[in-house]
Amino acid sequence: MLTIGEFSNICRVSTKTLRYYAEIGLILPDEINPENGYRYYSIEQLEKMLLINRLKDYCFSLEEIKSILDSEERMDEVLFTALNKKKKEIAVKVQKFENTLHQIDSDILNMRNGKSIMSYMENIDVRLVEIPMMYLLSIRKNVLEHEFSEEYGTCFGKLFRKMEEKKLTAAAPPMVLFHDDEYTPFGLDTEFAIPIREYATGTRDFCPGLCLKTVVQGSYSQLPSVYAKQIEWAKREGYENSNALYEVYVTDPAEVSKESELVTEVYYPVKKKGSKDRN
Repeated sequence: MLTIGEFSNICRVSTKTLRYYAEIGLILPDEINPENGYRYYSIEQLEKMLLINRLKDYCFSLEEIKSILDSEERMDEVLFTALNKKKKEIAVKVQKFENTLHQIDSDILNMRNGKSIMSYMENIDVRLVEIPMMYLLSIRKNVLEHEFSEEYGTCFGKLFRKMEEKKLTAAAPPMVLFHDDEYTPFGLDTEFAIPIREYATGTRDFCPGLCLKTVVQGSYSQLPSVYAKQIEWAKREGYENSNALYEVYVTDPAEVSKESELVTEVYYPVKKKGSKDRN
């Protein structure tokens, strides 16, 4: 048996942390002396503690680790599944950090050349275009910000299955319409839609009309800057919003290996101030 101090030294975990792990049921002392309360750990528990440390290094939360250790399934199978999932999560974070580093390098270069850190806004192209009426097959619901990625896959999956059942043909790439100006406690009023060629039961007409259009190459993190640029353009030129702004996903995010390969079209329906809506 090992005292808590010896166990602590071998595993490089403080005694305070070991006591906390015992409180939450992550790893319990093998024996506690009833007379003095001294805690002892078995040699066999060293491997379990080292596994906990390893999973912490892999960015697993204590709750996730406890769930793995308490699982009734075979440990190797549980670990294999959990590690693969965590690897994907970390890969996404790494990609975001790489994108951030690239953006920082770009900002530093601009500032060295005497430009403002916000000078990238000058390169956002805004064009005034006329978009014809389209038939939309859609799902509209309130979506919380952290749920968007999951809902994107779920809702478009349902829409594509419905298209297949009804033998409908896509007329353009998938799009998302935003019917609210801001998030509420219930989420953002969001419509996941696919433009289709045929008029059919369950579709609706959408008449964007005059729109400000910007094509975005790369990360979705650029979109807030695009919205800001479009609103500035509209105000300067005497236009105001007339319908739900929407994004068209020219490339499927699930089918690209890098964010730089993403292509998104952002549309901001407008009308001249004082004019009546045509919709």
